[in-house]
Amino acid sequence: MSASAMDVSRFGTERPGFETDSENWPPNVKAAHQKPSPTSAHLGLALLAVNRDGGIVEMAFNADDKLCNKWGGIQGGNVAAMLDDAMAFAIGLNLDWGQISPTLELKVSMLAPARPGRLYAVGQVVRRGRSVGFVEGQLYDGAGQLLATGSSTANFVTLKKREKK
Repeated sequence: MSASAMDVSRFGTERPGFETDSENWPPNVKAAHQKPSPTSAHLGLALLAVNRDGGIVEMAFNADDKLCNKWGGIQGGNVAAMLDDAMAFAIGLNLDWGQISPTLELKVSMLAPARPGRLYAVGQVVRRGRSVGFVEGQLYDGAGQLLATGSSTANFVTLKKREKK
C-alpha cells in the first residue's frame, strides 16, 4: 500500500463514533439499507458503517462487468452514481423521517480507472444548513487507491402524505 493509499480494511469495523449494526442506524438510512433503490442494487451497494455525529458513511460496491465500458473499466456514470450514493447516505444521516435530499449539483473527478471488484466509498457532510447541505465523497479500490472524488449540493424536501381517495 502506498503512503497515499487509504486503509480500506478499516471500513465497516467497530471504532469510536462508527456504528456497524444496522439496527442502530437512523430510521431513514436503515430503511434505505434494507430496501435499496434499483440503481443502488445494480451497483452492488453494501452499507458498512455510519458515524451519525460526524456525518460520515462507509460503504462498498460489488462492481461487476455489467458496470463496465467496452475497455473494461467501470463506466464514468456508474462511478458518479457510486459517489452520489455515498454522499446521499451521508447527508441522509440527520434528516427527519419523511425528508429526502435530492442532489442539486454533482461534481466528480476521475483520478484513476475503476475496475470490476470490491470498491469502497466514503461520504461526509461538509456543511448542513436548514434547507441545503454540502457533501464530499471518495471512491477507492481494494488496495486503497483513490479512484475518484466528488462533491455535491443537496436540497432538503419534506414529502407530503398522499391523501386517500
